[in-house]
Amino acid sequence: MAEIKDPENTVIITLKDGEVVIELLNDIAPKHCERMRALARAKAYDNVCFHRVIDGFMAQTGDVANGNMEKDFNLRRAGTGGSEHPDLPAEFSGIPHDRGTIGAARSQNPNSANSQFFINFNDNHFLNRQYTVYGRVISGMEHVDKITRGEPPASPDRMITVRVAADVA
Repeated sequence: MAEIKDPENTVIITLKDGEVVIELLNDIAPKHCERMRALARAKAYDNVCFHRVIDGFMAQTGDVANGNMEKDFNLRRAGTGGSEHPDLPAEFSGIPHDRGTIGAARSQNPNSANSQFFINFNDNHFLNRQYTVYGRVISGMEHVDKITRGEPPASPDRMITVRVAADVA
């Protein structure tokens, strides 16, 4: 596992193949990082499926309203919801959408990001300055690469747990 420099701004996602460690870019997108920490601490991301996984592009997850595979799960609805929190304003920056960066998923409205996010499989620079980048994978990208593909996948993978590193003993 990578060295964790700032446990309060580090999230650990447990996938079926292992742990993915994400460094949050709190100085770049503080509202998005605060939301991810809040949802992780509420355990809202636990058991949420990857509902849109496009080979060579990205893996999208984080629909806490409709994506929990242990609670009233309906795969057709996964990806249509957010959380009980209000939508976030865009926090666009010059940070490029490189392989392993975390981007805020949203509708056509730039200020509609809520709980959903995606992990870039490749450098996706056409997304630059259009979607908020608020984290980057610092270890475990090989586990992200194994997430089942599909829109939606017939048998989706899930985030087993999501924790803030500061809260993990």
